[in-house]
Amino acid sequence: MAYIGTSPSNGVRRRFTFDATAGQTSFSGSDENGITLTYVDSLYLDVFQNGIKLKAGDDYTATTGTSVVLVQGASLNDVVEMVAFDVFSVNDSVSAKDGGTFSGNIAMGGTLAVTGAVTANAGVVVDNITIDGTEIDLSIGDLTVDVAGDITLDAGGGDILFEKAGTTFLKFVESSGDVIINQNASDKDIKFNGNDGGSGITALSLDMSEAGRASFNTHVDMAGILVYSFLGSGAIGVQMTPSGNHSYTAMNFRNSSGVQIGHIAVSTTATAYNTSSDYRLKENVSYNFDATSRLKQLKPSRFNFIVDADNTVDGFIAHEVSSIVPEAITGEKDATEDMKNVVLNADGTILTDDVSEDKWTEGKADKTYASNTTWVSSKTVPKYQAIDQSKLVPLLVKTIQELEARITALESK
Repeated sequence: MAYIGTSPSNGVRRRFTFDATAGQTSFSGSDENGITLTYVDSLYLDVFQNGIKLKAGDDYTATTGTSVVLVQGASLNDVVEMVAFDVFSVNDSVSAKDGGTFSGNIAMGGTLAVTGAVTANAGVVVDNITIDGTEIDLSIGDLTVDVAGDITLDAGGGDILFEKAGTTFLKFVESSGDVIINQNASDKDIKFNGNDGGSGITALSLDMSEAGRASFNTHVDMAGILVYSFLGSGAIGVQMTPSGNHSYTAMNFRNSSGVQIGHIAVSTTATAYNTSSDYRLKENVSYNFDATSRLKQLKPSRFNFIVDADNTVDGFIAHEVSSIVPEAITGEKDATEDMKNVVLNADGTILTDDVSEDKWTEGKADKTYASNTTWVSSKTVPKYQAIDQSKLVPLLVKTIQELEARITALESK
């Protein structure tokens, strides 16, 4: 151990004084003056008992740095003193005036206040960061945020903005619990791109120059109902255009087993609405039944629909057909249904359903729904019957055949 000076005996020393109890051998802790016994090196520790210097090893042991143990127990009120000579070393410090460099670690239990810039080329390790300013600037290169867990962006104002050279191009907004994704650039699209088997694709594109027109790259699978609202006079609800001058299937209908039960077929000049009729789907086929008697029970009529008073048409009343050709009719006579979360037009007719009151309120604000619409939690409405008049064709054909046979029989007489 190195020392500066002639010897530690001429250096800094500390004195500890204890008044012994009868038979006391161990001395530690605070002395009579409240000073705690400590020493660095027992070789530079002198022990006195009633003014007589004791010999280390023979008279006492000192190995812990905090206690001295006498070989022979002291008498009551013996004065035991220890004189410890401290190690003297050169102060390792950095000038407050001129500054300098620390080559080792610095531990700080309080707060570090820095008025200038802090440069840490190897990085900064902290538990939490509180920023009094408004920016984190990177003068060059990319910035990587690498965390072992999740990244949480908590914006008290509710907006998270993405910018390029100071211009916002995308903004996430929290509004009354809703999340709004806003493309700020005028007439620019929002595109959802991905990788399909190694090939880049645009799965969905929202065209803001066309009021948000959505273009899907391929199939759209839906578990619910596709609803069209606010189609004006002459507007097109669904349009299908082939990629070339060829035939195609516009719609295909399957049952839950995946069996095709109908489709809409389109050629270059016509459209066919087809229902399943393959013999492999049928059994108990009979060609012998009385069609004429059933046909005579039908009551064709002329009428107009209430909403179209000026247009008289030919047709049938659904419940008058249901007992004769039941497969042509859907629904029950005078049936009703309860609709939930209904938006009503000003005249009380139903505009749409399954819309929460909050969504309806927001829709009026952004003009999705007219200001004179109303909302009700439920409404009982008629569930109207419908007819597929094409289902009457087999009965008509069979009746004609029966009439033809009767005519032929009469002519042969």
